[in-house]
Amino acid sequence: MNAAKYLLAKVDLVFSKHLLLSNVVTCGALMGVGDALVQSMNIVQSDKQKPIKFDFPRTGRMILIGFCLGPFNHYWYAILDKVIKGTSGKAVVQKILCDQVIAGPFFCTTFLFGLSFLEGKGLEESYKEWKSKFLHIYFVDWMFWPAAQSVNFRFVPGQFRVAYVSSATLIWNSMLSYFKHSDMAIWK
Repeated sequence: MNAAKYLLAKVDLVFSKHLLLSNVVTCGALMGVGDALVQSMNIVQSDKQKPIKFDFPRTGRMILIGFCLGPFNHYWYAILDKVIKGTSGKAVVQKILCDQVIAGPFFCTTFLFGLSFLEGKGLEESYKEWKSKFLHIYFVDWMFWPAAQSVNFRFVPGQFRVAYVSSATLIWNSMLSYFKHSDMAIWK
């Protein structure tokens, strides 16, 4: 067996026998990679007089929040596939709407509050940040996820849904990291 077939067989085994664990690790790891990409871009673009250093604890917090959100993603897609069966156009649209109306706000809220708590902020300060950033993030969510999810719900087998979403979230997590760690005044 060549190396590519061996690797694919191992990936298939992990995503069938240990699906929850695979989904949690994938979600956390890609959250961290997304943040690392944003930090790397910020470092490259930083002023040479005031260089920015890589913030490893920040990336660690992103990984941790990804680990926390991984189980939600795992069970969410399993439930969604049981409640709305099939890959027809109608089923895909229904899944996208459910995903945007239920999972989107939950994910964005958990992300913002979870990271704020991990940063040592209290409830009041976390709520203030959520209030200033949630609608902006949720608006961008509506621009990004329906297209990504149409591919997911139409073509991706159920056991690979979280892996696919986690891969798409590499882009999304980079945006989340940027939104989370940027000043909202520049958006307005």
